[in-house]
Amino acid sequence: MVAPSGIESGLIDLLAVFIIAGGVGVFVAKVGRFPYTIALLLAGLGVSILGLDIDIVLSHDLILLVLLPPLLFEGAATTDLGRFRENIVPVLALAVPGLVLSVVVLGWVGSYAFGYSLLLSLLLASMILPTDPVSVLALFEELGAPERLSVLVEGESLLNDGVGVVIFSTLFVLVTNSESISPTVIADAGIEIVTASLGGLLVGLASGYLIYRIMVNLDEHMTEIVLTLILAYGSFLLAEHYLHVSGVIATVTAGLFIGNRGAEYAMSPQTKISVFNTWETAAFLVNTLIFVLIGAKTPIAQMLDNWQIICIAIALTLAVRALVVYPITGLVNRYSNRTVPFSYQHVMVWGGLHASIPIALVLGLPPDFPRVTELRSMVFGVAAFSLVVQGLTMGRLLDRLGVVTRSESKELYELLLGRARAVDSALNAAERLHDKGELPGGVYEDFRGEYEREKDDLNAAISQLLMNNPDLRREELLVGERRVLKEEKSAIMDAMRSGVVSDDVGERLLEEVDLKLDRVDSGESTARENPEKEGYTEFWRVRADEYGLSSSND
Repeated sequence: MVAPSGIESGLIDLLAVFIIAGGVGVFVAKVGRFPYTIALLLAGLGVSILGLDIDIVLSHDLILLVLLPPLLFEGAATTDLGRFRENIVPVLALAVPGLVLSVVVLGWVGSYAFGYSLLLSLLLASMILPTDPVSVLALFEELGAPERLSVLVEGESLLNDGVGVVIFSTLFVLVTNSESISPTVIADAGIEIVTASLGGLLVGLASGYLIYRIMVNLDEHMTEIVLTLILAYGSFLLAEHYLHVSGVIATVTAGLFIGNRGAEYAMSPQTKISVFNTWETAAFLVNTLIFVLIGAKTPIAQMLDNWQIICIAIALTLAVRALVVYPITGLVNRYSNRTVPFSYQHVMVWGGLHASIPIALVLGLPPDFPRVTELRSMVFGVAAFSLVVQGLTMGRLLDRLGVVTRSESKELYELLLGRARAVDSALNAAERLHDKGELPGGVYEDFRGEYEREKDDLNAAISQLLMNNPDLRREELLVGERRVLKEEKSAIMDAMRSGVVSDDVGERLLEEVDLKLDRVDSGESTARENPEKEGYTEFWRVRADEYGLSSSND
């Protein structure tokens, strides 16, 4: 029998991974509410304990260059940019100064706890502390966490990896060259962090805008899927390996841009469905591969030999996480209209999972690096505890804190709304095909009649559901009102640019829209909830009344 070739052997190993994943999927479907990603990790750990060999090398380059870009891109593309902007202050505070402070504190304490030099201890801290978007995105989606909490935790995870990689790279050079910490070194590192972050932001914006401009004048969903694939990997490689800035931030920025502005202005309904379904599938497959491999490649023997320092590392990581999250969010709350609840802060501490990014960084250390075996054991140990213990208890913590996860009524609403949008898209598609002569008149009428009946039934079901669930109705009212007000703002700005209204009048109108947005962000609707009374008296009504014009405000 002919021995399998390299490619054939690789395919057999890959098939083995997905056979394991298929078995895990069946198990999760039968058991019920059990996080799929954590079940994959446990299955991988079982493979490692049993000594079964999966000959796929889990390397620094495989994680950072192959697996991470699509996960970052999909996570960013499906993030609501409006929600992200609303929470940008706490997200940035935790992702940048929060991470730097965490590294400094853990590095200083760790130098005493582990007996390492300060530089080596700081390097360990820079590897362990970045929270992992792969794990957080997967876990929060499965648990149905509240949207704002998801944005806070996921937003921090998406941003702090770029900062963490830059800090790690700087400290790695210092340790390798046996340099010491000085004010000059600290200043240079600060400049490098700012440069890499801003550079990644600019690369992401530029590449996202370039692909956006191409997609605006294109209506071919298969080609647009390829363009987004080019954008995800291209922005990362351009930033990281050619311009030497943050590839993580570049990919996240590109994903936010194309997933929001691109989806709104450059994608047809068919393209949106195709693009987002493709990326959802890609993220699922990559998640499957990465979690099984992390479990299967965990060095169990090394971790058992170093269990004491692993326990110390876990305790210090959690302590430092709490030491940074509570004071920073408390400080942000003092100067913000939208405070972060204390219950959310508890979840942000316990939900700071550390897995694929830390593992990628520690796997990038050369074999002759100082204390490399201990460093790998600690990083894998913290990752295993983070994913298994913190991940498995996250749902229970949310319940204990009274943090409401997605209810059955919310899930039903999403189902009805999703189907309603699909029906609208189908009606529009049928009309276009009929206008082009590609759909016979009789067939078109049958289609239209069927879909319009379903649309009426869906609208009735949605109305009844909202009537029976006033809290859900109010939440959706505020979400819809926020979107409508942003459209108002855009229309006023267009009118100012085209000269329809003067700048002073336009500024007054914009100020009023901003006031309405502030009220909506604080949870107060400006819409007319009482049919007898206007919810918000607009500026134009006051001026119209002054001129004796009836504004029908009563």
